[in-house]
Amino acid sequence: MTLWNGELPFYPQPWHAPGYSVPLLIVILVFLALAASFLLILPGIRGHSRWFWLVRVLLSLFIGAEIVAVHFSAQWSVGGMNTNTSYKAFSAARVSAHVGLHVGLGGINITLTGTPVQQLNETIDYNEHFNWRLGENYAEEYSEALEKGLPDPVLYLAEKFTPSSPCGLYRQYRLAGHYASATLWVAFCFWLLSNALLSMPVPLYGGLALMTTGTFTLFSIFAFASISRVPLCPLRLGSSTLVTHYGAAFWVTLATGILCLLLGVAVVSLHYSRPSALRTFLDGSVKDCGSQAKRNLSLILNNPLHKQFGALDLTTSTNL
Repeated sequence: MTLWNGELPFYPQPWHAPGYSVPLLIVILVFLALAASFLLILPGIRGHSRWFWLVRVLLSLFIGAEIVAVHFSAQWSVGGMNTNTSYKAFSAARVSAHVGLHVGLGGINITLTGTPVQQLNETIDYNEHFNWRLGENYAEEYSEALEKGLPDPVLYLAEKFTPSSPCGLYRQYRLAGHYASATLWVAFCFWLLSNALLSMPVPLYGGLALMTTGTFTLFSIFAFASISRVPLCPLRLGSSTLVTHYGAAFWVTLATGILCLLLGVAVVSLHYSRPSALRTFLDGSVKDCGSQAKRNLSLILNNPLHKQFGALDLTTSTNL
């Protein structure tokens, strides 16, 4: 029998790295399985169309995986510093540690790692996650952290993001995360639509859907970047100040949006300037099969035995 969301009481809780989560790993594994399945059937594709399908499928899977995976990444805004700070409340003990802040679309990760890890007869290695997704209560999670008696640096940074904090970080980051997440899900829907349309004889609409995918992906970037226009509270620990900057998830999403726009513009431009070249590029495998069928047909028609038997004229006569 388990308590507290299915976790055994009085046992150490599972530790999670700040940049990874279980949903993120599931998304990566699903898209890797799709890519591996395609690579298994790739040798069965003949001719030059093999490389065309390789680039097309892997590039499309990368775009889809990136759009979904960044929802669960805590690398949208990151910061870290080494400092000498107080360790626990009502104690004069100080520790030398590295403090890290990782902000995602649905919450924050705060890490505290001692340098060295063993100090004050303890192992100083903390990683705490606080959610503000829909259906989650950030203030309640912060209250539970107070009851646990977490170290001062973790509680200090977590308190800056509470709804009651005068800094306003909670409201700004939460709204930016919600808008960015919503626009990314819309981009994912248009990505699915673009794959379907590019597989049909309507490349123009497929290119437009790809451009829309890139547009909504960039909208998510603009939504999250809006927080940089608001003056943030200084995050001071000891004599040092923690400064945040955009992380890997932010820049990869920006690159994906630009890539989708460029690919969509290329498809639309080729549709109007060189439609035959675009049709040849998108239907390369079909043309290979058609040319093979023509060669087989010509072999049958040029068979001399076919002509020989075709020249015979059989007549039937009846004598009464």
